[in-house]
Amino acid sequence: MISALHAATATAPWWFWPLSLFIVCFFLGIIAVPAGVGGGVVFVPIVAAFFPFHIDFVRGAGLLVALSGALAAGPRMLESGLANLRLALPPALIASAASIAGAMIGLILPESILQVALGATILGIMAIMALVKNDDLPKIEAPDPISRALGLHGVFVDGATGESHAWQAHRTPVGLVLFVGIGIVAGMFGLGAGWANVPVLNLVMGVPLKVAAGTSSFVISPAAALVYLNQGGLLPMIAAPSVAGMMLGSVIGAHVLHSVPARKVRRLVLALMFFAGLRALAKGMGWWA
Repeated sequence: MISALHAATATAPWWFWPLSLFIVCFFLGIIAVPAGVGGGVVFVPIVAAFFPFHIDFVRGAGLLVALSGALAAGPRMLESGLANLRLALPPALIASAASIAGAMIGLILPESILQVALGATILGIMAIMALVKNDDLPKIEAPDPISRALGLHGVFVDGATGESHAWQAHRTPVGLVLFVGIGIVAGMFGLGAGWANVPVLNLVMGVPLKVAAGTSSFVISPAAALVYLNQGGLLPMIAAPSVAGMMLGSVIGAHVLHSVPARKVRRLVLALMFFAGLRALAKGMGWWA
């Protein structure tokens, strides 16, 4: 993998690709947080498709990017009530443990198969995000026993309207089972899990859309990054500028989420994911070098 990286970057100055990664990740951070998709799900397909790095390095960096975006946007999300740690911790623990298995599966597959699988996965995620109609304020009659025991409820103020809304979660067992599958996919492709966190939290567990988007940043799978680190899949040249750019962009994105409807930002994310998914699919099939 190291020789492939050297060959790909030999034609450009050493600083060109790190600087490009920083700039791209800065803008991805701005749009990823309000769209509620997390940084990894836009970082991995775009960088894997348009940057000359081996996909293993990109997937390893993608997990750190997802983690950095959560850390950067977290304080603002918690302060505004758009994120809830009680709601985030159970799914995060389950998804993180499952992501280790996903990372181990991903590392044994050939690059061409991974590129095809990544492209198909991104296009599938994009279709789910486009077709599934999220509910801004779901009506929950009563929480389930697990939700009540874990205290999965709260109040948030919608910055767009100034109104306060109380919320509570339900169907918690079903949601937690779904997070096992989310963790496996997240670890396998280094995507983070915002693309699935928001629909599960919103549509399955009945959490308001903005709270689901804010809490989604904390439902990450950092454990899988240890697998990539152990296998040499984390390079500072890729990870460091990507993390720095994503963290700075996520700080701005957290402010954007408070005042801008998430659906408008999501349309831009869907367009980026569609193009990047097609590029990854064509690259894996050998149609686009």
